[in-house]
Amino acid sequence: MNWQTLGWFISVSMILLGMQKLRDVESFSTMFLNYDLLARKWVPYAYVYPWVETGAGVLMTGMMLTWLAAPAALFIATIGAVSVFKAVYIDKRDLKCACTGGGTNVPLGFVSLTENLMMMGMAIVMLWNLIS
Repeated sequence: MNWQTLGWFISVSMILLGMQKLRDVESFSTMFLNYDLLARKWVPYAYVYPWVETGAGVLMTGMMLTWLAAPAALFIATIGAVSVFKAVYIDKRDLKCACTGGGTNVPLGFVSLTENLMMMGMAIVMLWNLIS
């Protein structure tokens, strides 16, 4: 698998997961507030997050406005990775993931952390390509 294929897979995954969250933003935000560090400090972030994830995914898939999409994805993914790591591996909390929207039984953990790390990686590669 080459980098372009991997980037396409990650960006399309961002779109699909973002759309799942947008189906029921209220349920998503309720679950998200249980573990996201920024959303716990600033509640509107829980409502903005699905739009940013979906929008960044669309822009990354189309290789458009990389200067906007990559930092946005890096921002939400970094906060998400730190939040999931803290909740699961430091605080050892048993929570459900809001990654596929509200009302799911997916446990918060490795899959959520991997999703965020993949978004971070893609954003870093896109930013690197933008500045070099």
